[in-house]
Amino acid sequence: MDVLALNCGSSSVKYQLFNWDERCVIAKGMVERVTIGDSFISHEVPGKDTYTEKSECPDHRTAIDLIISTLLHPTHGVVKDMHEITAVGHRVVHGGEEFTRSVAIDKDVLDAIKSVQHLAPLHNPPNISGIEAAQSVLPDVPHIAIFDTAFHQTMPDHAYIYPLPYEWYTEYGVRRYGFHGTSHLYVSKRAAINLGKPITECKIITLHIGNGVSHTAIKNGVSVDTTMGFTPLEGAMMGTRCGDIDPAIPAFIMDQEGCNPIEIDSLLNKKSGVMGITGRYTDRRDVIENAKKGDYRCKLALEIEAYRIKKYIGAYAAVLGGVDAVVFTAGVGENAGIIREKAVEGLEYMGIKIDKEKNMRTFSKHGETEISLPDSPVKVFVIPTNEELVFVEDVVAILNDTYTDHMECSYTFASSDYKG
Repeated sequence: MDVLALNCGSSSVKYQLFNWDERCVIAKGMVERVTIGDSFISHEVPGKDTYTEKSECPDHRTAIDLIISTLLHPTHGVVKDMHEITAVGHRVVHGGEEFTRSVAIDKDVLDAIKSVQHLAPLHNPPNISGIEAAQSVLPDVPHIAIFDTAFHQTMPDHAYIYPLPYEWYTEYGVRRYGFHGTSHLYVSKRAAINLGKPITECKIITLHIGNGVSHTAIKNGVSVDTTMGFTPLEGAMMGTRCGDIDPAIPAFIMDQEGCNPIEIDSLLNKKSGVMGITGRYTDRRDVIENAKKGDYRCKLALEIEAYRIKKYIGAYAAVLGGVDAVVFTAGVGENAGIIREKAVEGLEYMGIKIDKEKNMRTFSKHGETEISLPDSPVKVFVIPTNEELVFVEDVVAILNDTYTDHMECSYTFASSDYKG
């Protein structure tokens, strides 16, 4: 059984073809610059050199056509016939309150996804375009939607309702939704295995730190609070997003500089965070390298990011009533030892003690690693995330009619026998 996972952005389409029988990725890649010109595909097959081809993709339908033709390519492809693709899993960023789990896509589901696209205007429209394009290219296979927001629908109302006029929630859906759900789901279940405890007995803080950043408090296996909110702008400092700020600042800057709402939204989403502080960088490797050379703004960016992570660790420890484990994941969380060290520095009073040398030696390529000291009451893990595997397992479970929700679903990675 080959499952194609698609992640459609506004100007890109990421894909991964997974062979469920062999439990392995047989191809993955990305079509970049979709809709904006000079499009190209980068296609990776294990054991082979990366294949790149330029091909104009004015829309997502053309991009998905390109992916399929590449998968079928006589030299670079990995399947002989489109019928080898059993199903397609689609990442959908926002499911609103409508979806609490992954679902097979029919007309009603697609209409429901469209009905909440105003809640994620940068993400849901390309997700929808990708679904419709894939359905037209692969009309005879099931298409499954996997939602970023679904994992967080277990939050209690006191965690997701904002202290705003209540009618804004009832009339417009203004509330905390949370994102990166598949990542938080995956690493929390792996953390429970590493703790040697049932996830239903664990208190875990998961720190997804990449260009986008979100943290989640997970109690007894379910999300009880998370940093991203109505949009992915709230919460932690990110590569280009500001995270938490005084909400009066946008109106003040609009008045001072004559910005309109669209311009201020762009500034907060694309010119803030690490980019805003350094003025040049979003890649933390560049920030760390230049901080070592004495660049004040790069050093400041590292300090601000780590300080804000630390604040959320403390806040979520209070929410959970204690912590069994803190988990770092995603590109920065898995590879930036200096940020991990600074984020937990001074938290020994909470029972968090890390092995500093081991921490600095730990990267994604080392797999799941405990970086806390043996006598640390709170364990600290670096766990590489695998959101695509969650996609695939949800798809397979739905096809086999064994899917319920993430607490009851028998994920392979929730087993102590699993080897990532």
